[in-house]
Amino acid sequence: MPKVSVIVPNYNHAQFLEQRLQSILDQTYQDFELIYLDDASTDNSNEVFAQFADHPKIRSILNTTNSGSPFKQWNKGIQHSTGEYIWIAESDDFAESTFLETLVPILDNHPNVGIAYCQSRQVDEHNQLKDTMHWWTDDVSKERWRQDFFNNGLDECRNYLSLRNTVPNASAVLTRKQLFEKVGYAYEPMFLCGDWMTWIKLLLESDVFFTAKILNYYRTHNSSVRSKPGAGSRVLHEQMQVFAFLHEQVAIPFEITEIKKDEFASYWLILTLLHKEKIKWKQTIDLYRLAKSFDPFIELRLLKRLKLHGARRYKRKLSQALLSKV
Repeated sequence: MPKVSVIVPNYNHAQFLEQRLQSILDQTYQDFELIYLDDASTDNSNEVFAQFADHPKIRSILNTTNSGSPFKQWNKGIQHSTGEYIWIAESDDFAESTFLETLVPILDNHPNVGIAYCQSRQVDEHNQLKDTMHWWTDDVSKERWRQDFFNNGLDECRNYLSLRNTVPNASAVLTRKQLFEKVGYAYEPMFLCGDWMTWIKLLLESDVFFTAKILNYYRTHNSSVRSKPGAGSRVLHEQMQVFAFLHEQVAIPFEITEIKKDEFASYWLILTLLHKEKIKWKQTIDLYRLAKSFDPFIELRLLKRLKLHGARRYKRKLSQALLSKV
């Protein structure tokens, strides 16, 4: 039985797939199995995979119809795995050869650690290296992710994951299969923020380790799900769900709570009223009800944001909608 199960969920990433699979097979730590899952790709992914299909470390699961959820594919791979540790290696990313060599000993030597992850560098579709993910975490702390650290999982959720998903790429993470089973696997109801919700659930039961070594390359390209129409309103709705869940589970510091509530109000107004993205009023009301569940003063925040955005002409529209449809 291998120590690590590497799950590679793929959908239409044929152009990146060979590099992804080879970066796994070239790991200096070789005690692993690789489970390739194709979610009914419509490109030539299966032709690319065919050159790896007979490798003794590789098993494949090929869907005939698309599952509609990346997190369903995560869970299918985990449920078919035999390893103690899980690496969700997204099919458009790739890794340094020392990824497993660095992170496996952390889980081996620290049984309380449930998530071990590394620094990532972004790379475009042409393999041009871009920034590290410091640009994403610097708003939370400019120093913290520039050095290795251990932290209590509850503290990580309360003070960092409550602000944003500070584990921004699944391919950078090594975790425990037993822990996935304990929390009910990855969170399938979400499409964009399911990884964030999953890290929170795992860290409510364990601790975290981070290494500042750049061992993961996180692909950004125009075909990513976050670049598609409608993604803005969907991600806002899911972010609100994550925050509402955390709000119930842990005592989030007051200053963070106020930041998030005001941030949601601002983002919602930009999406709905300033026409950055078309969004139906029914979706607006759904967002309002979700926000109201953890923020009794959401109306005041919305009116404040309207004033800041200089959108006075929308005040009556918003007020009438909330009064008539809620």
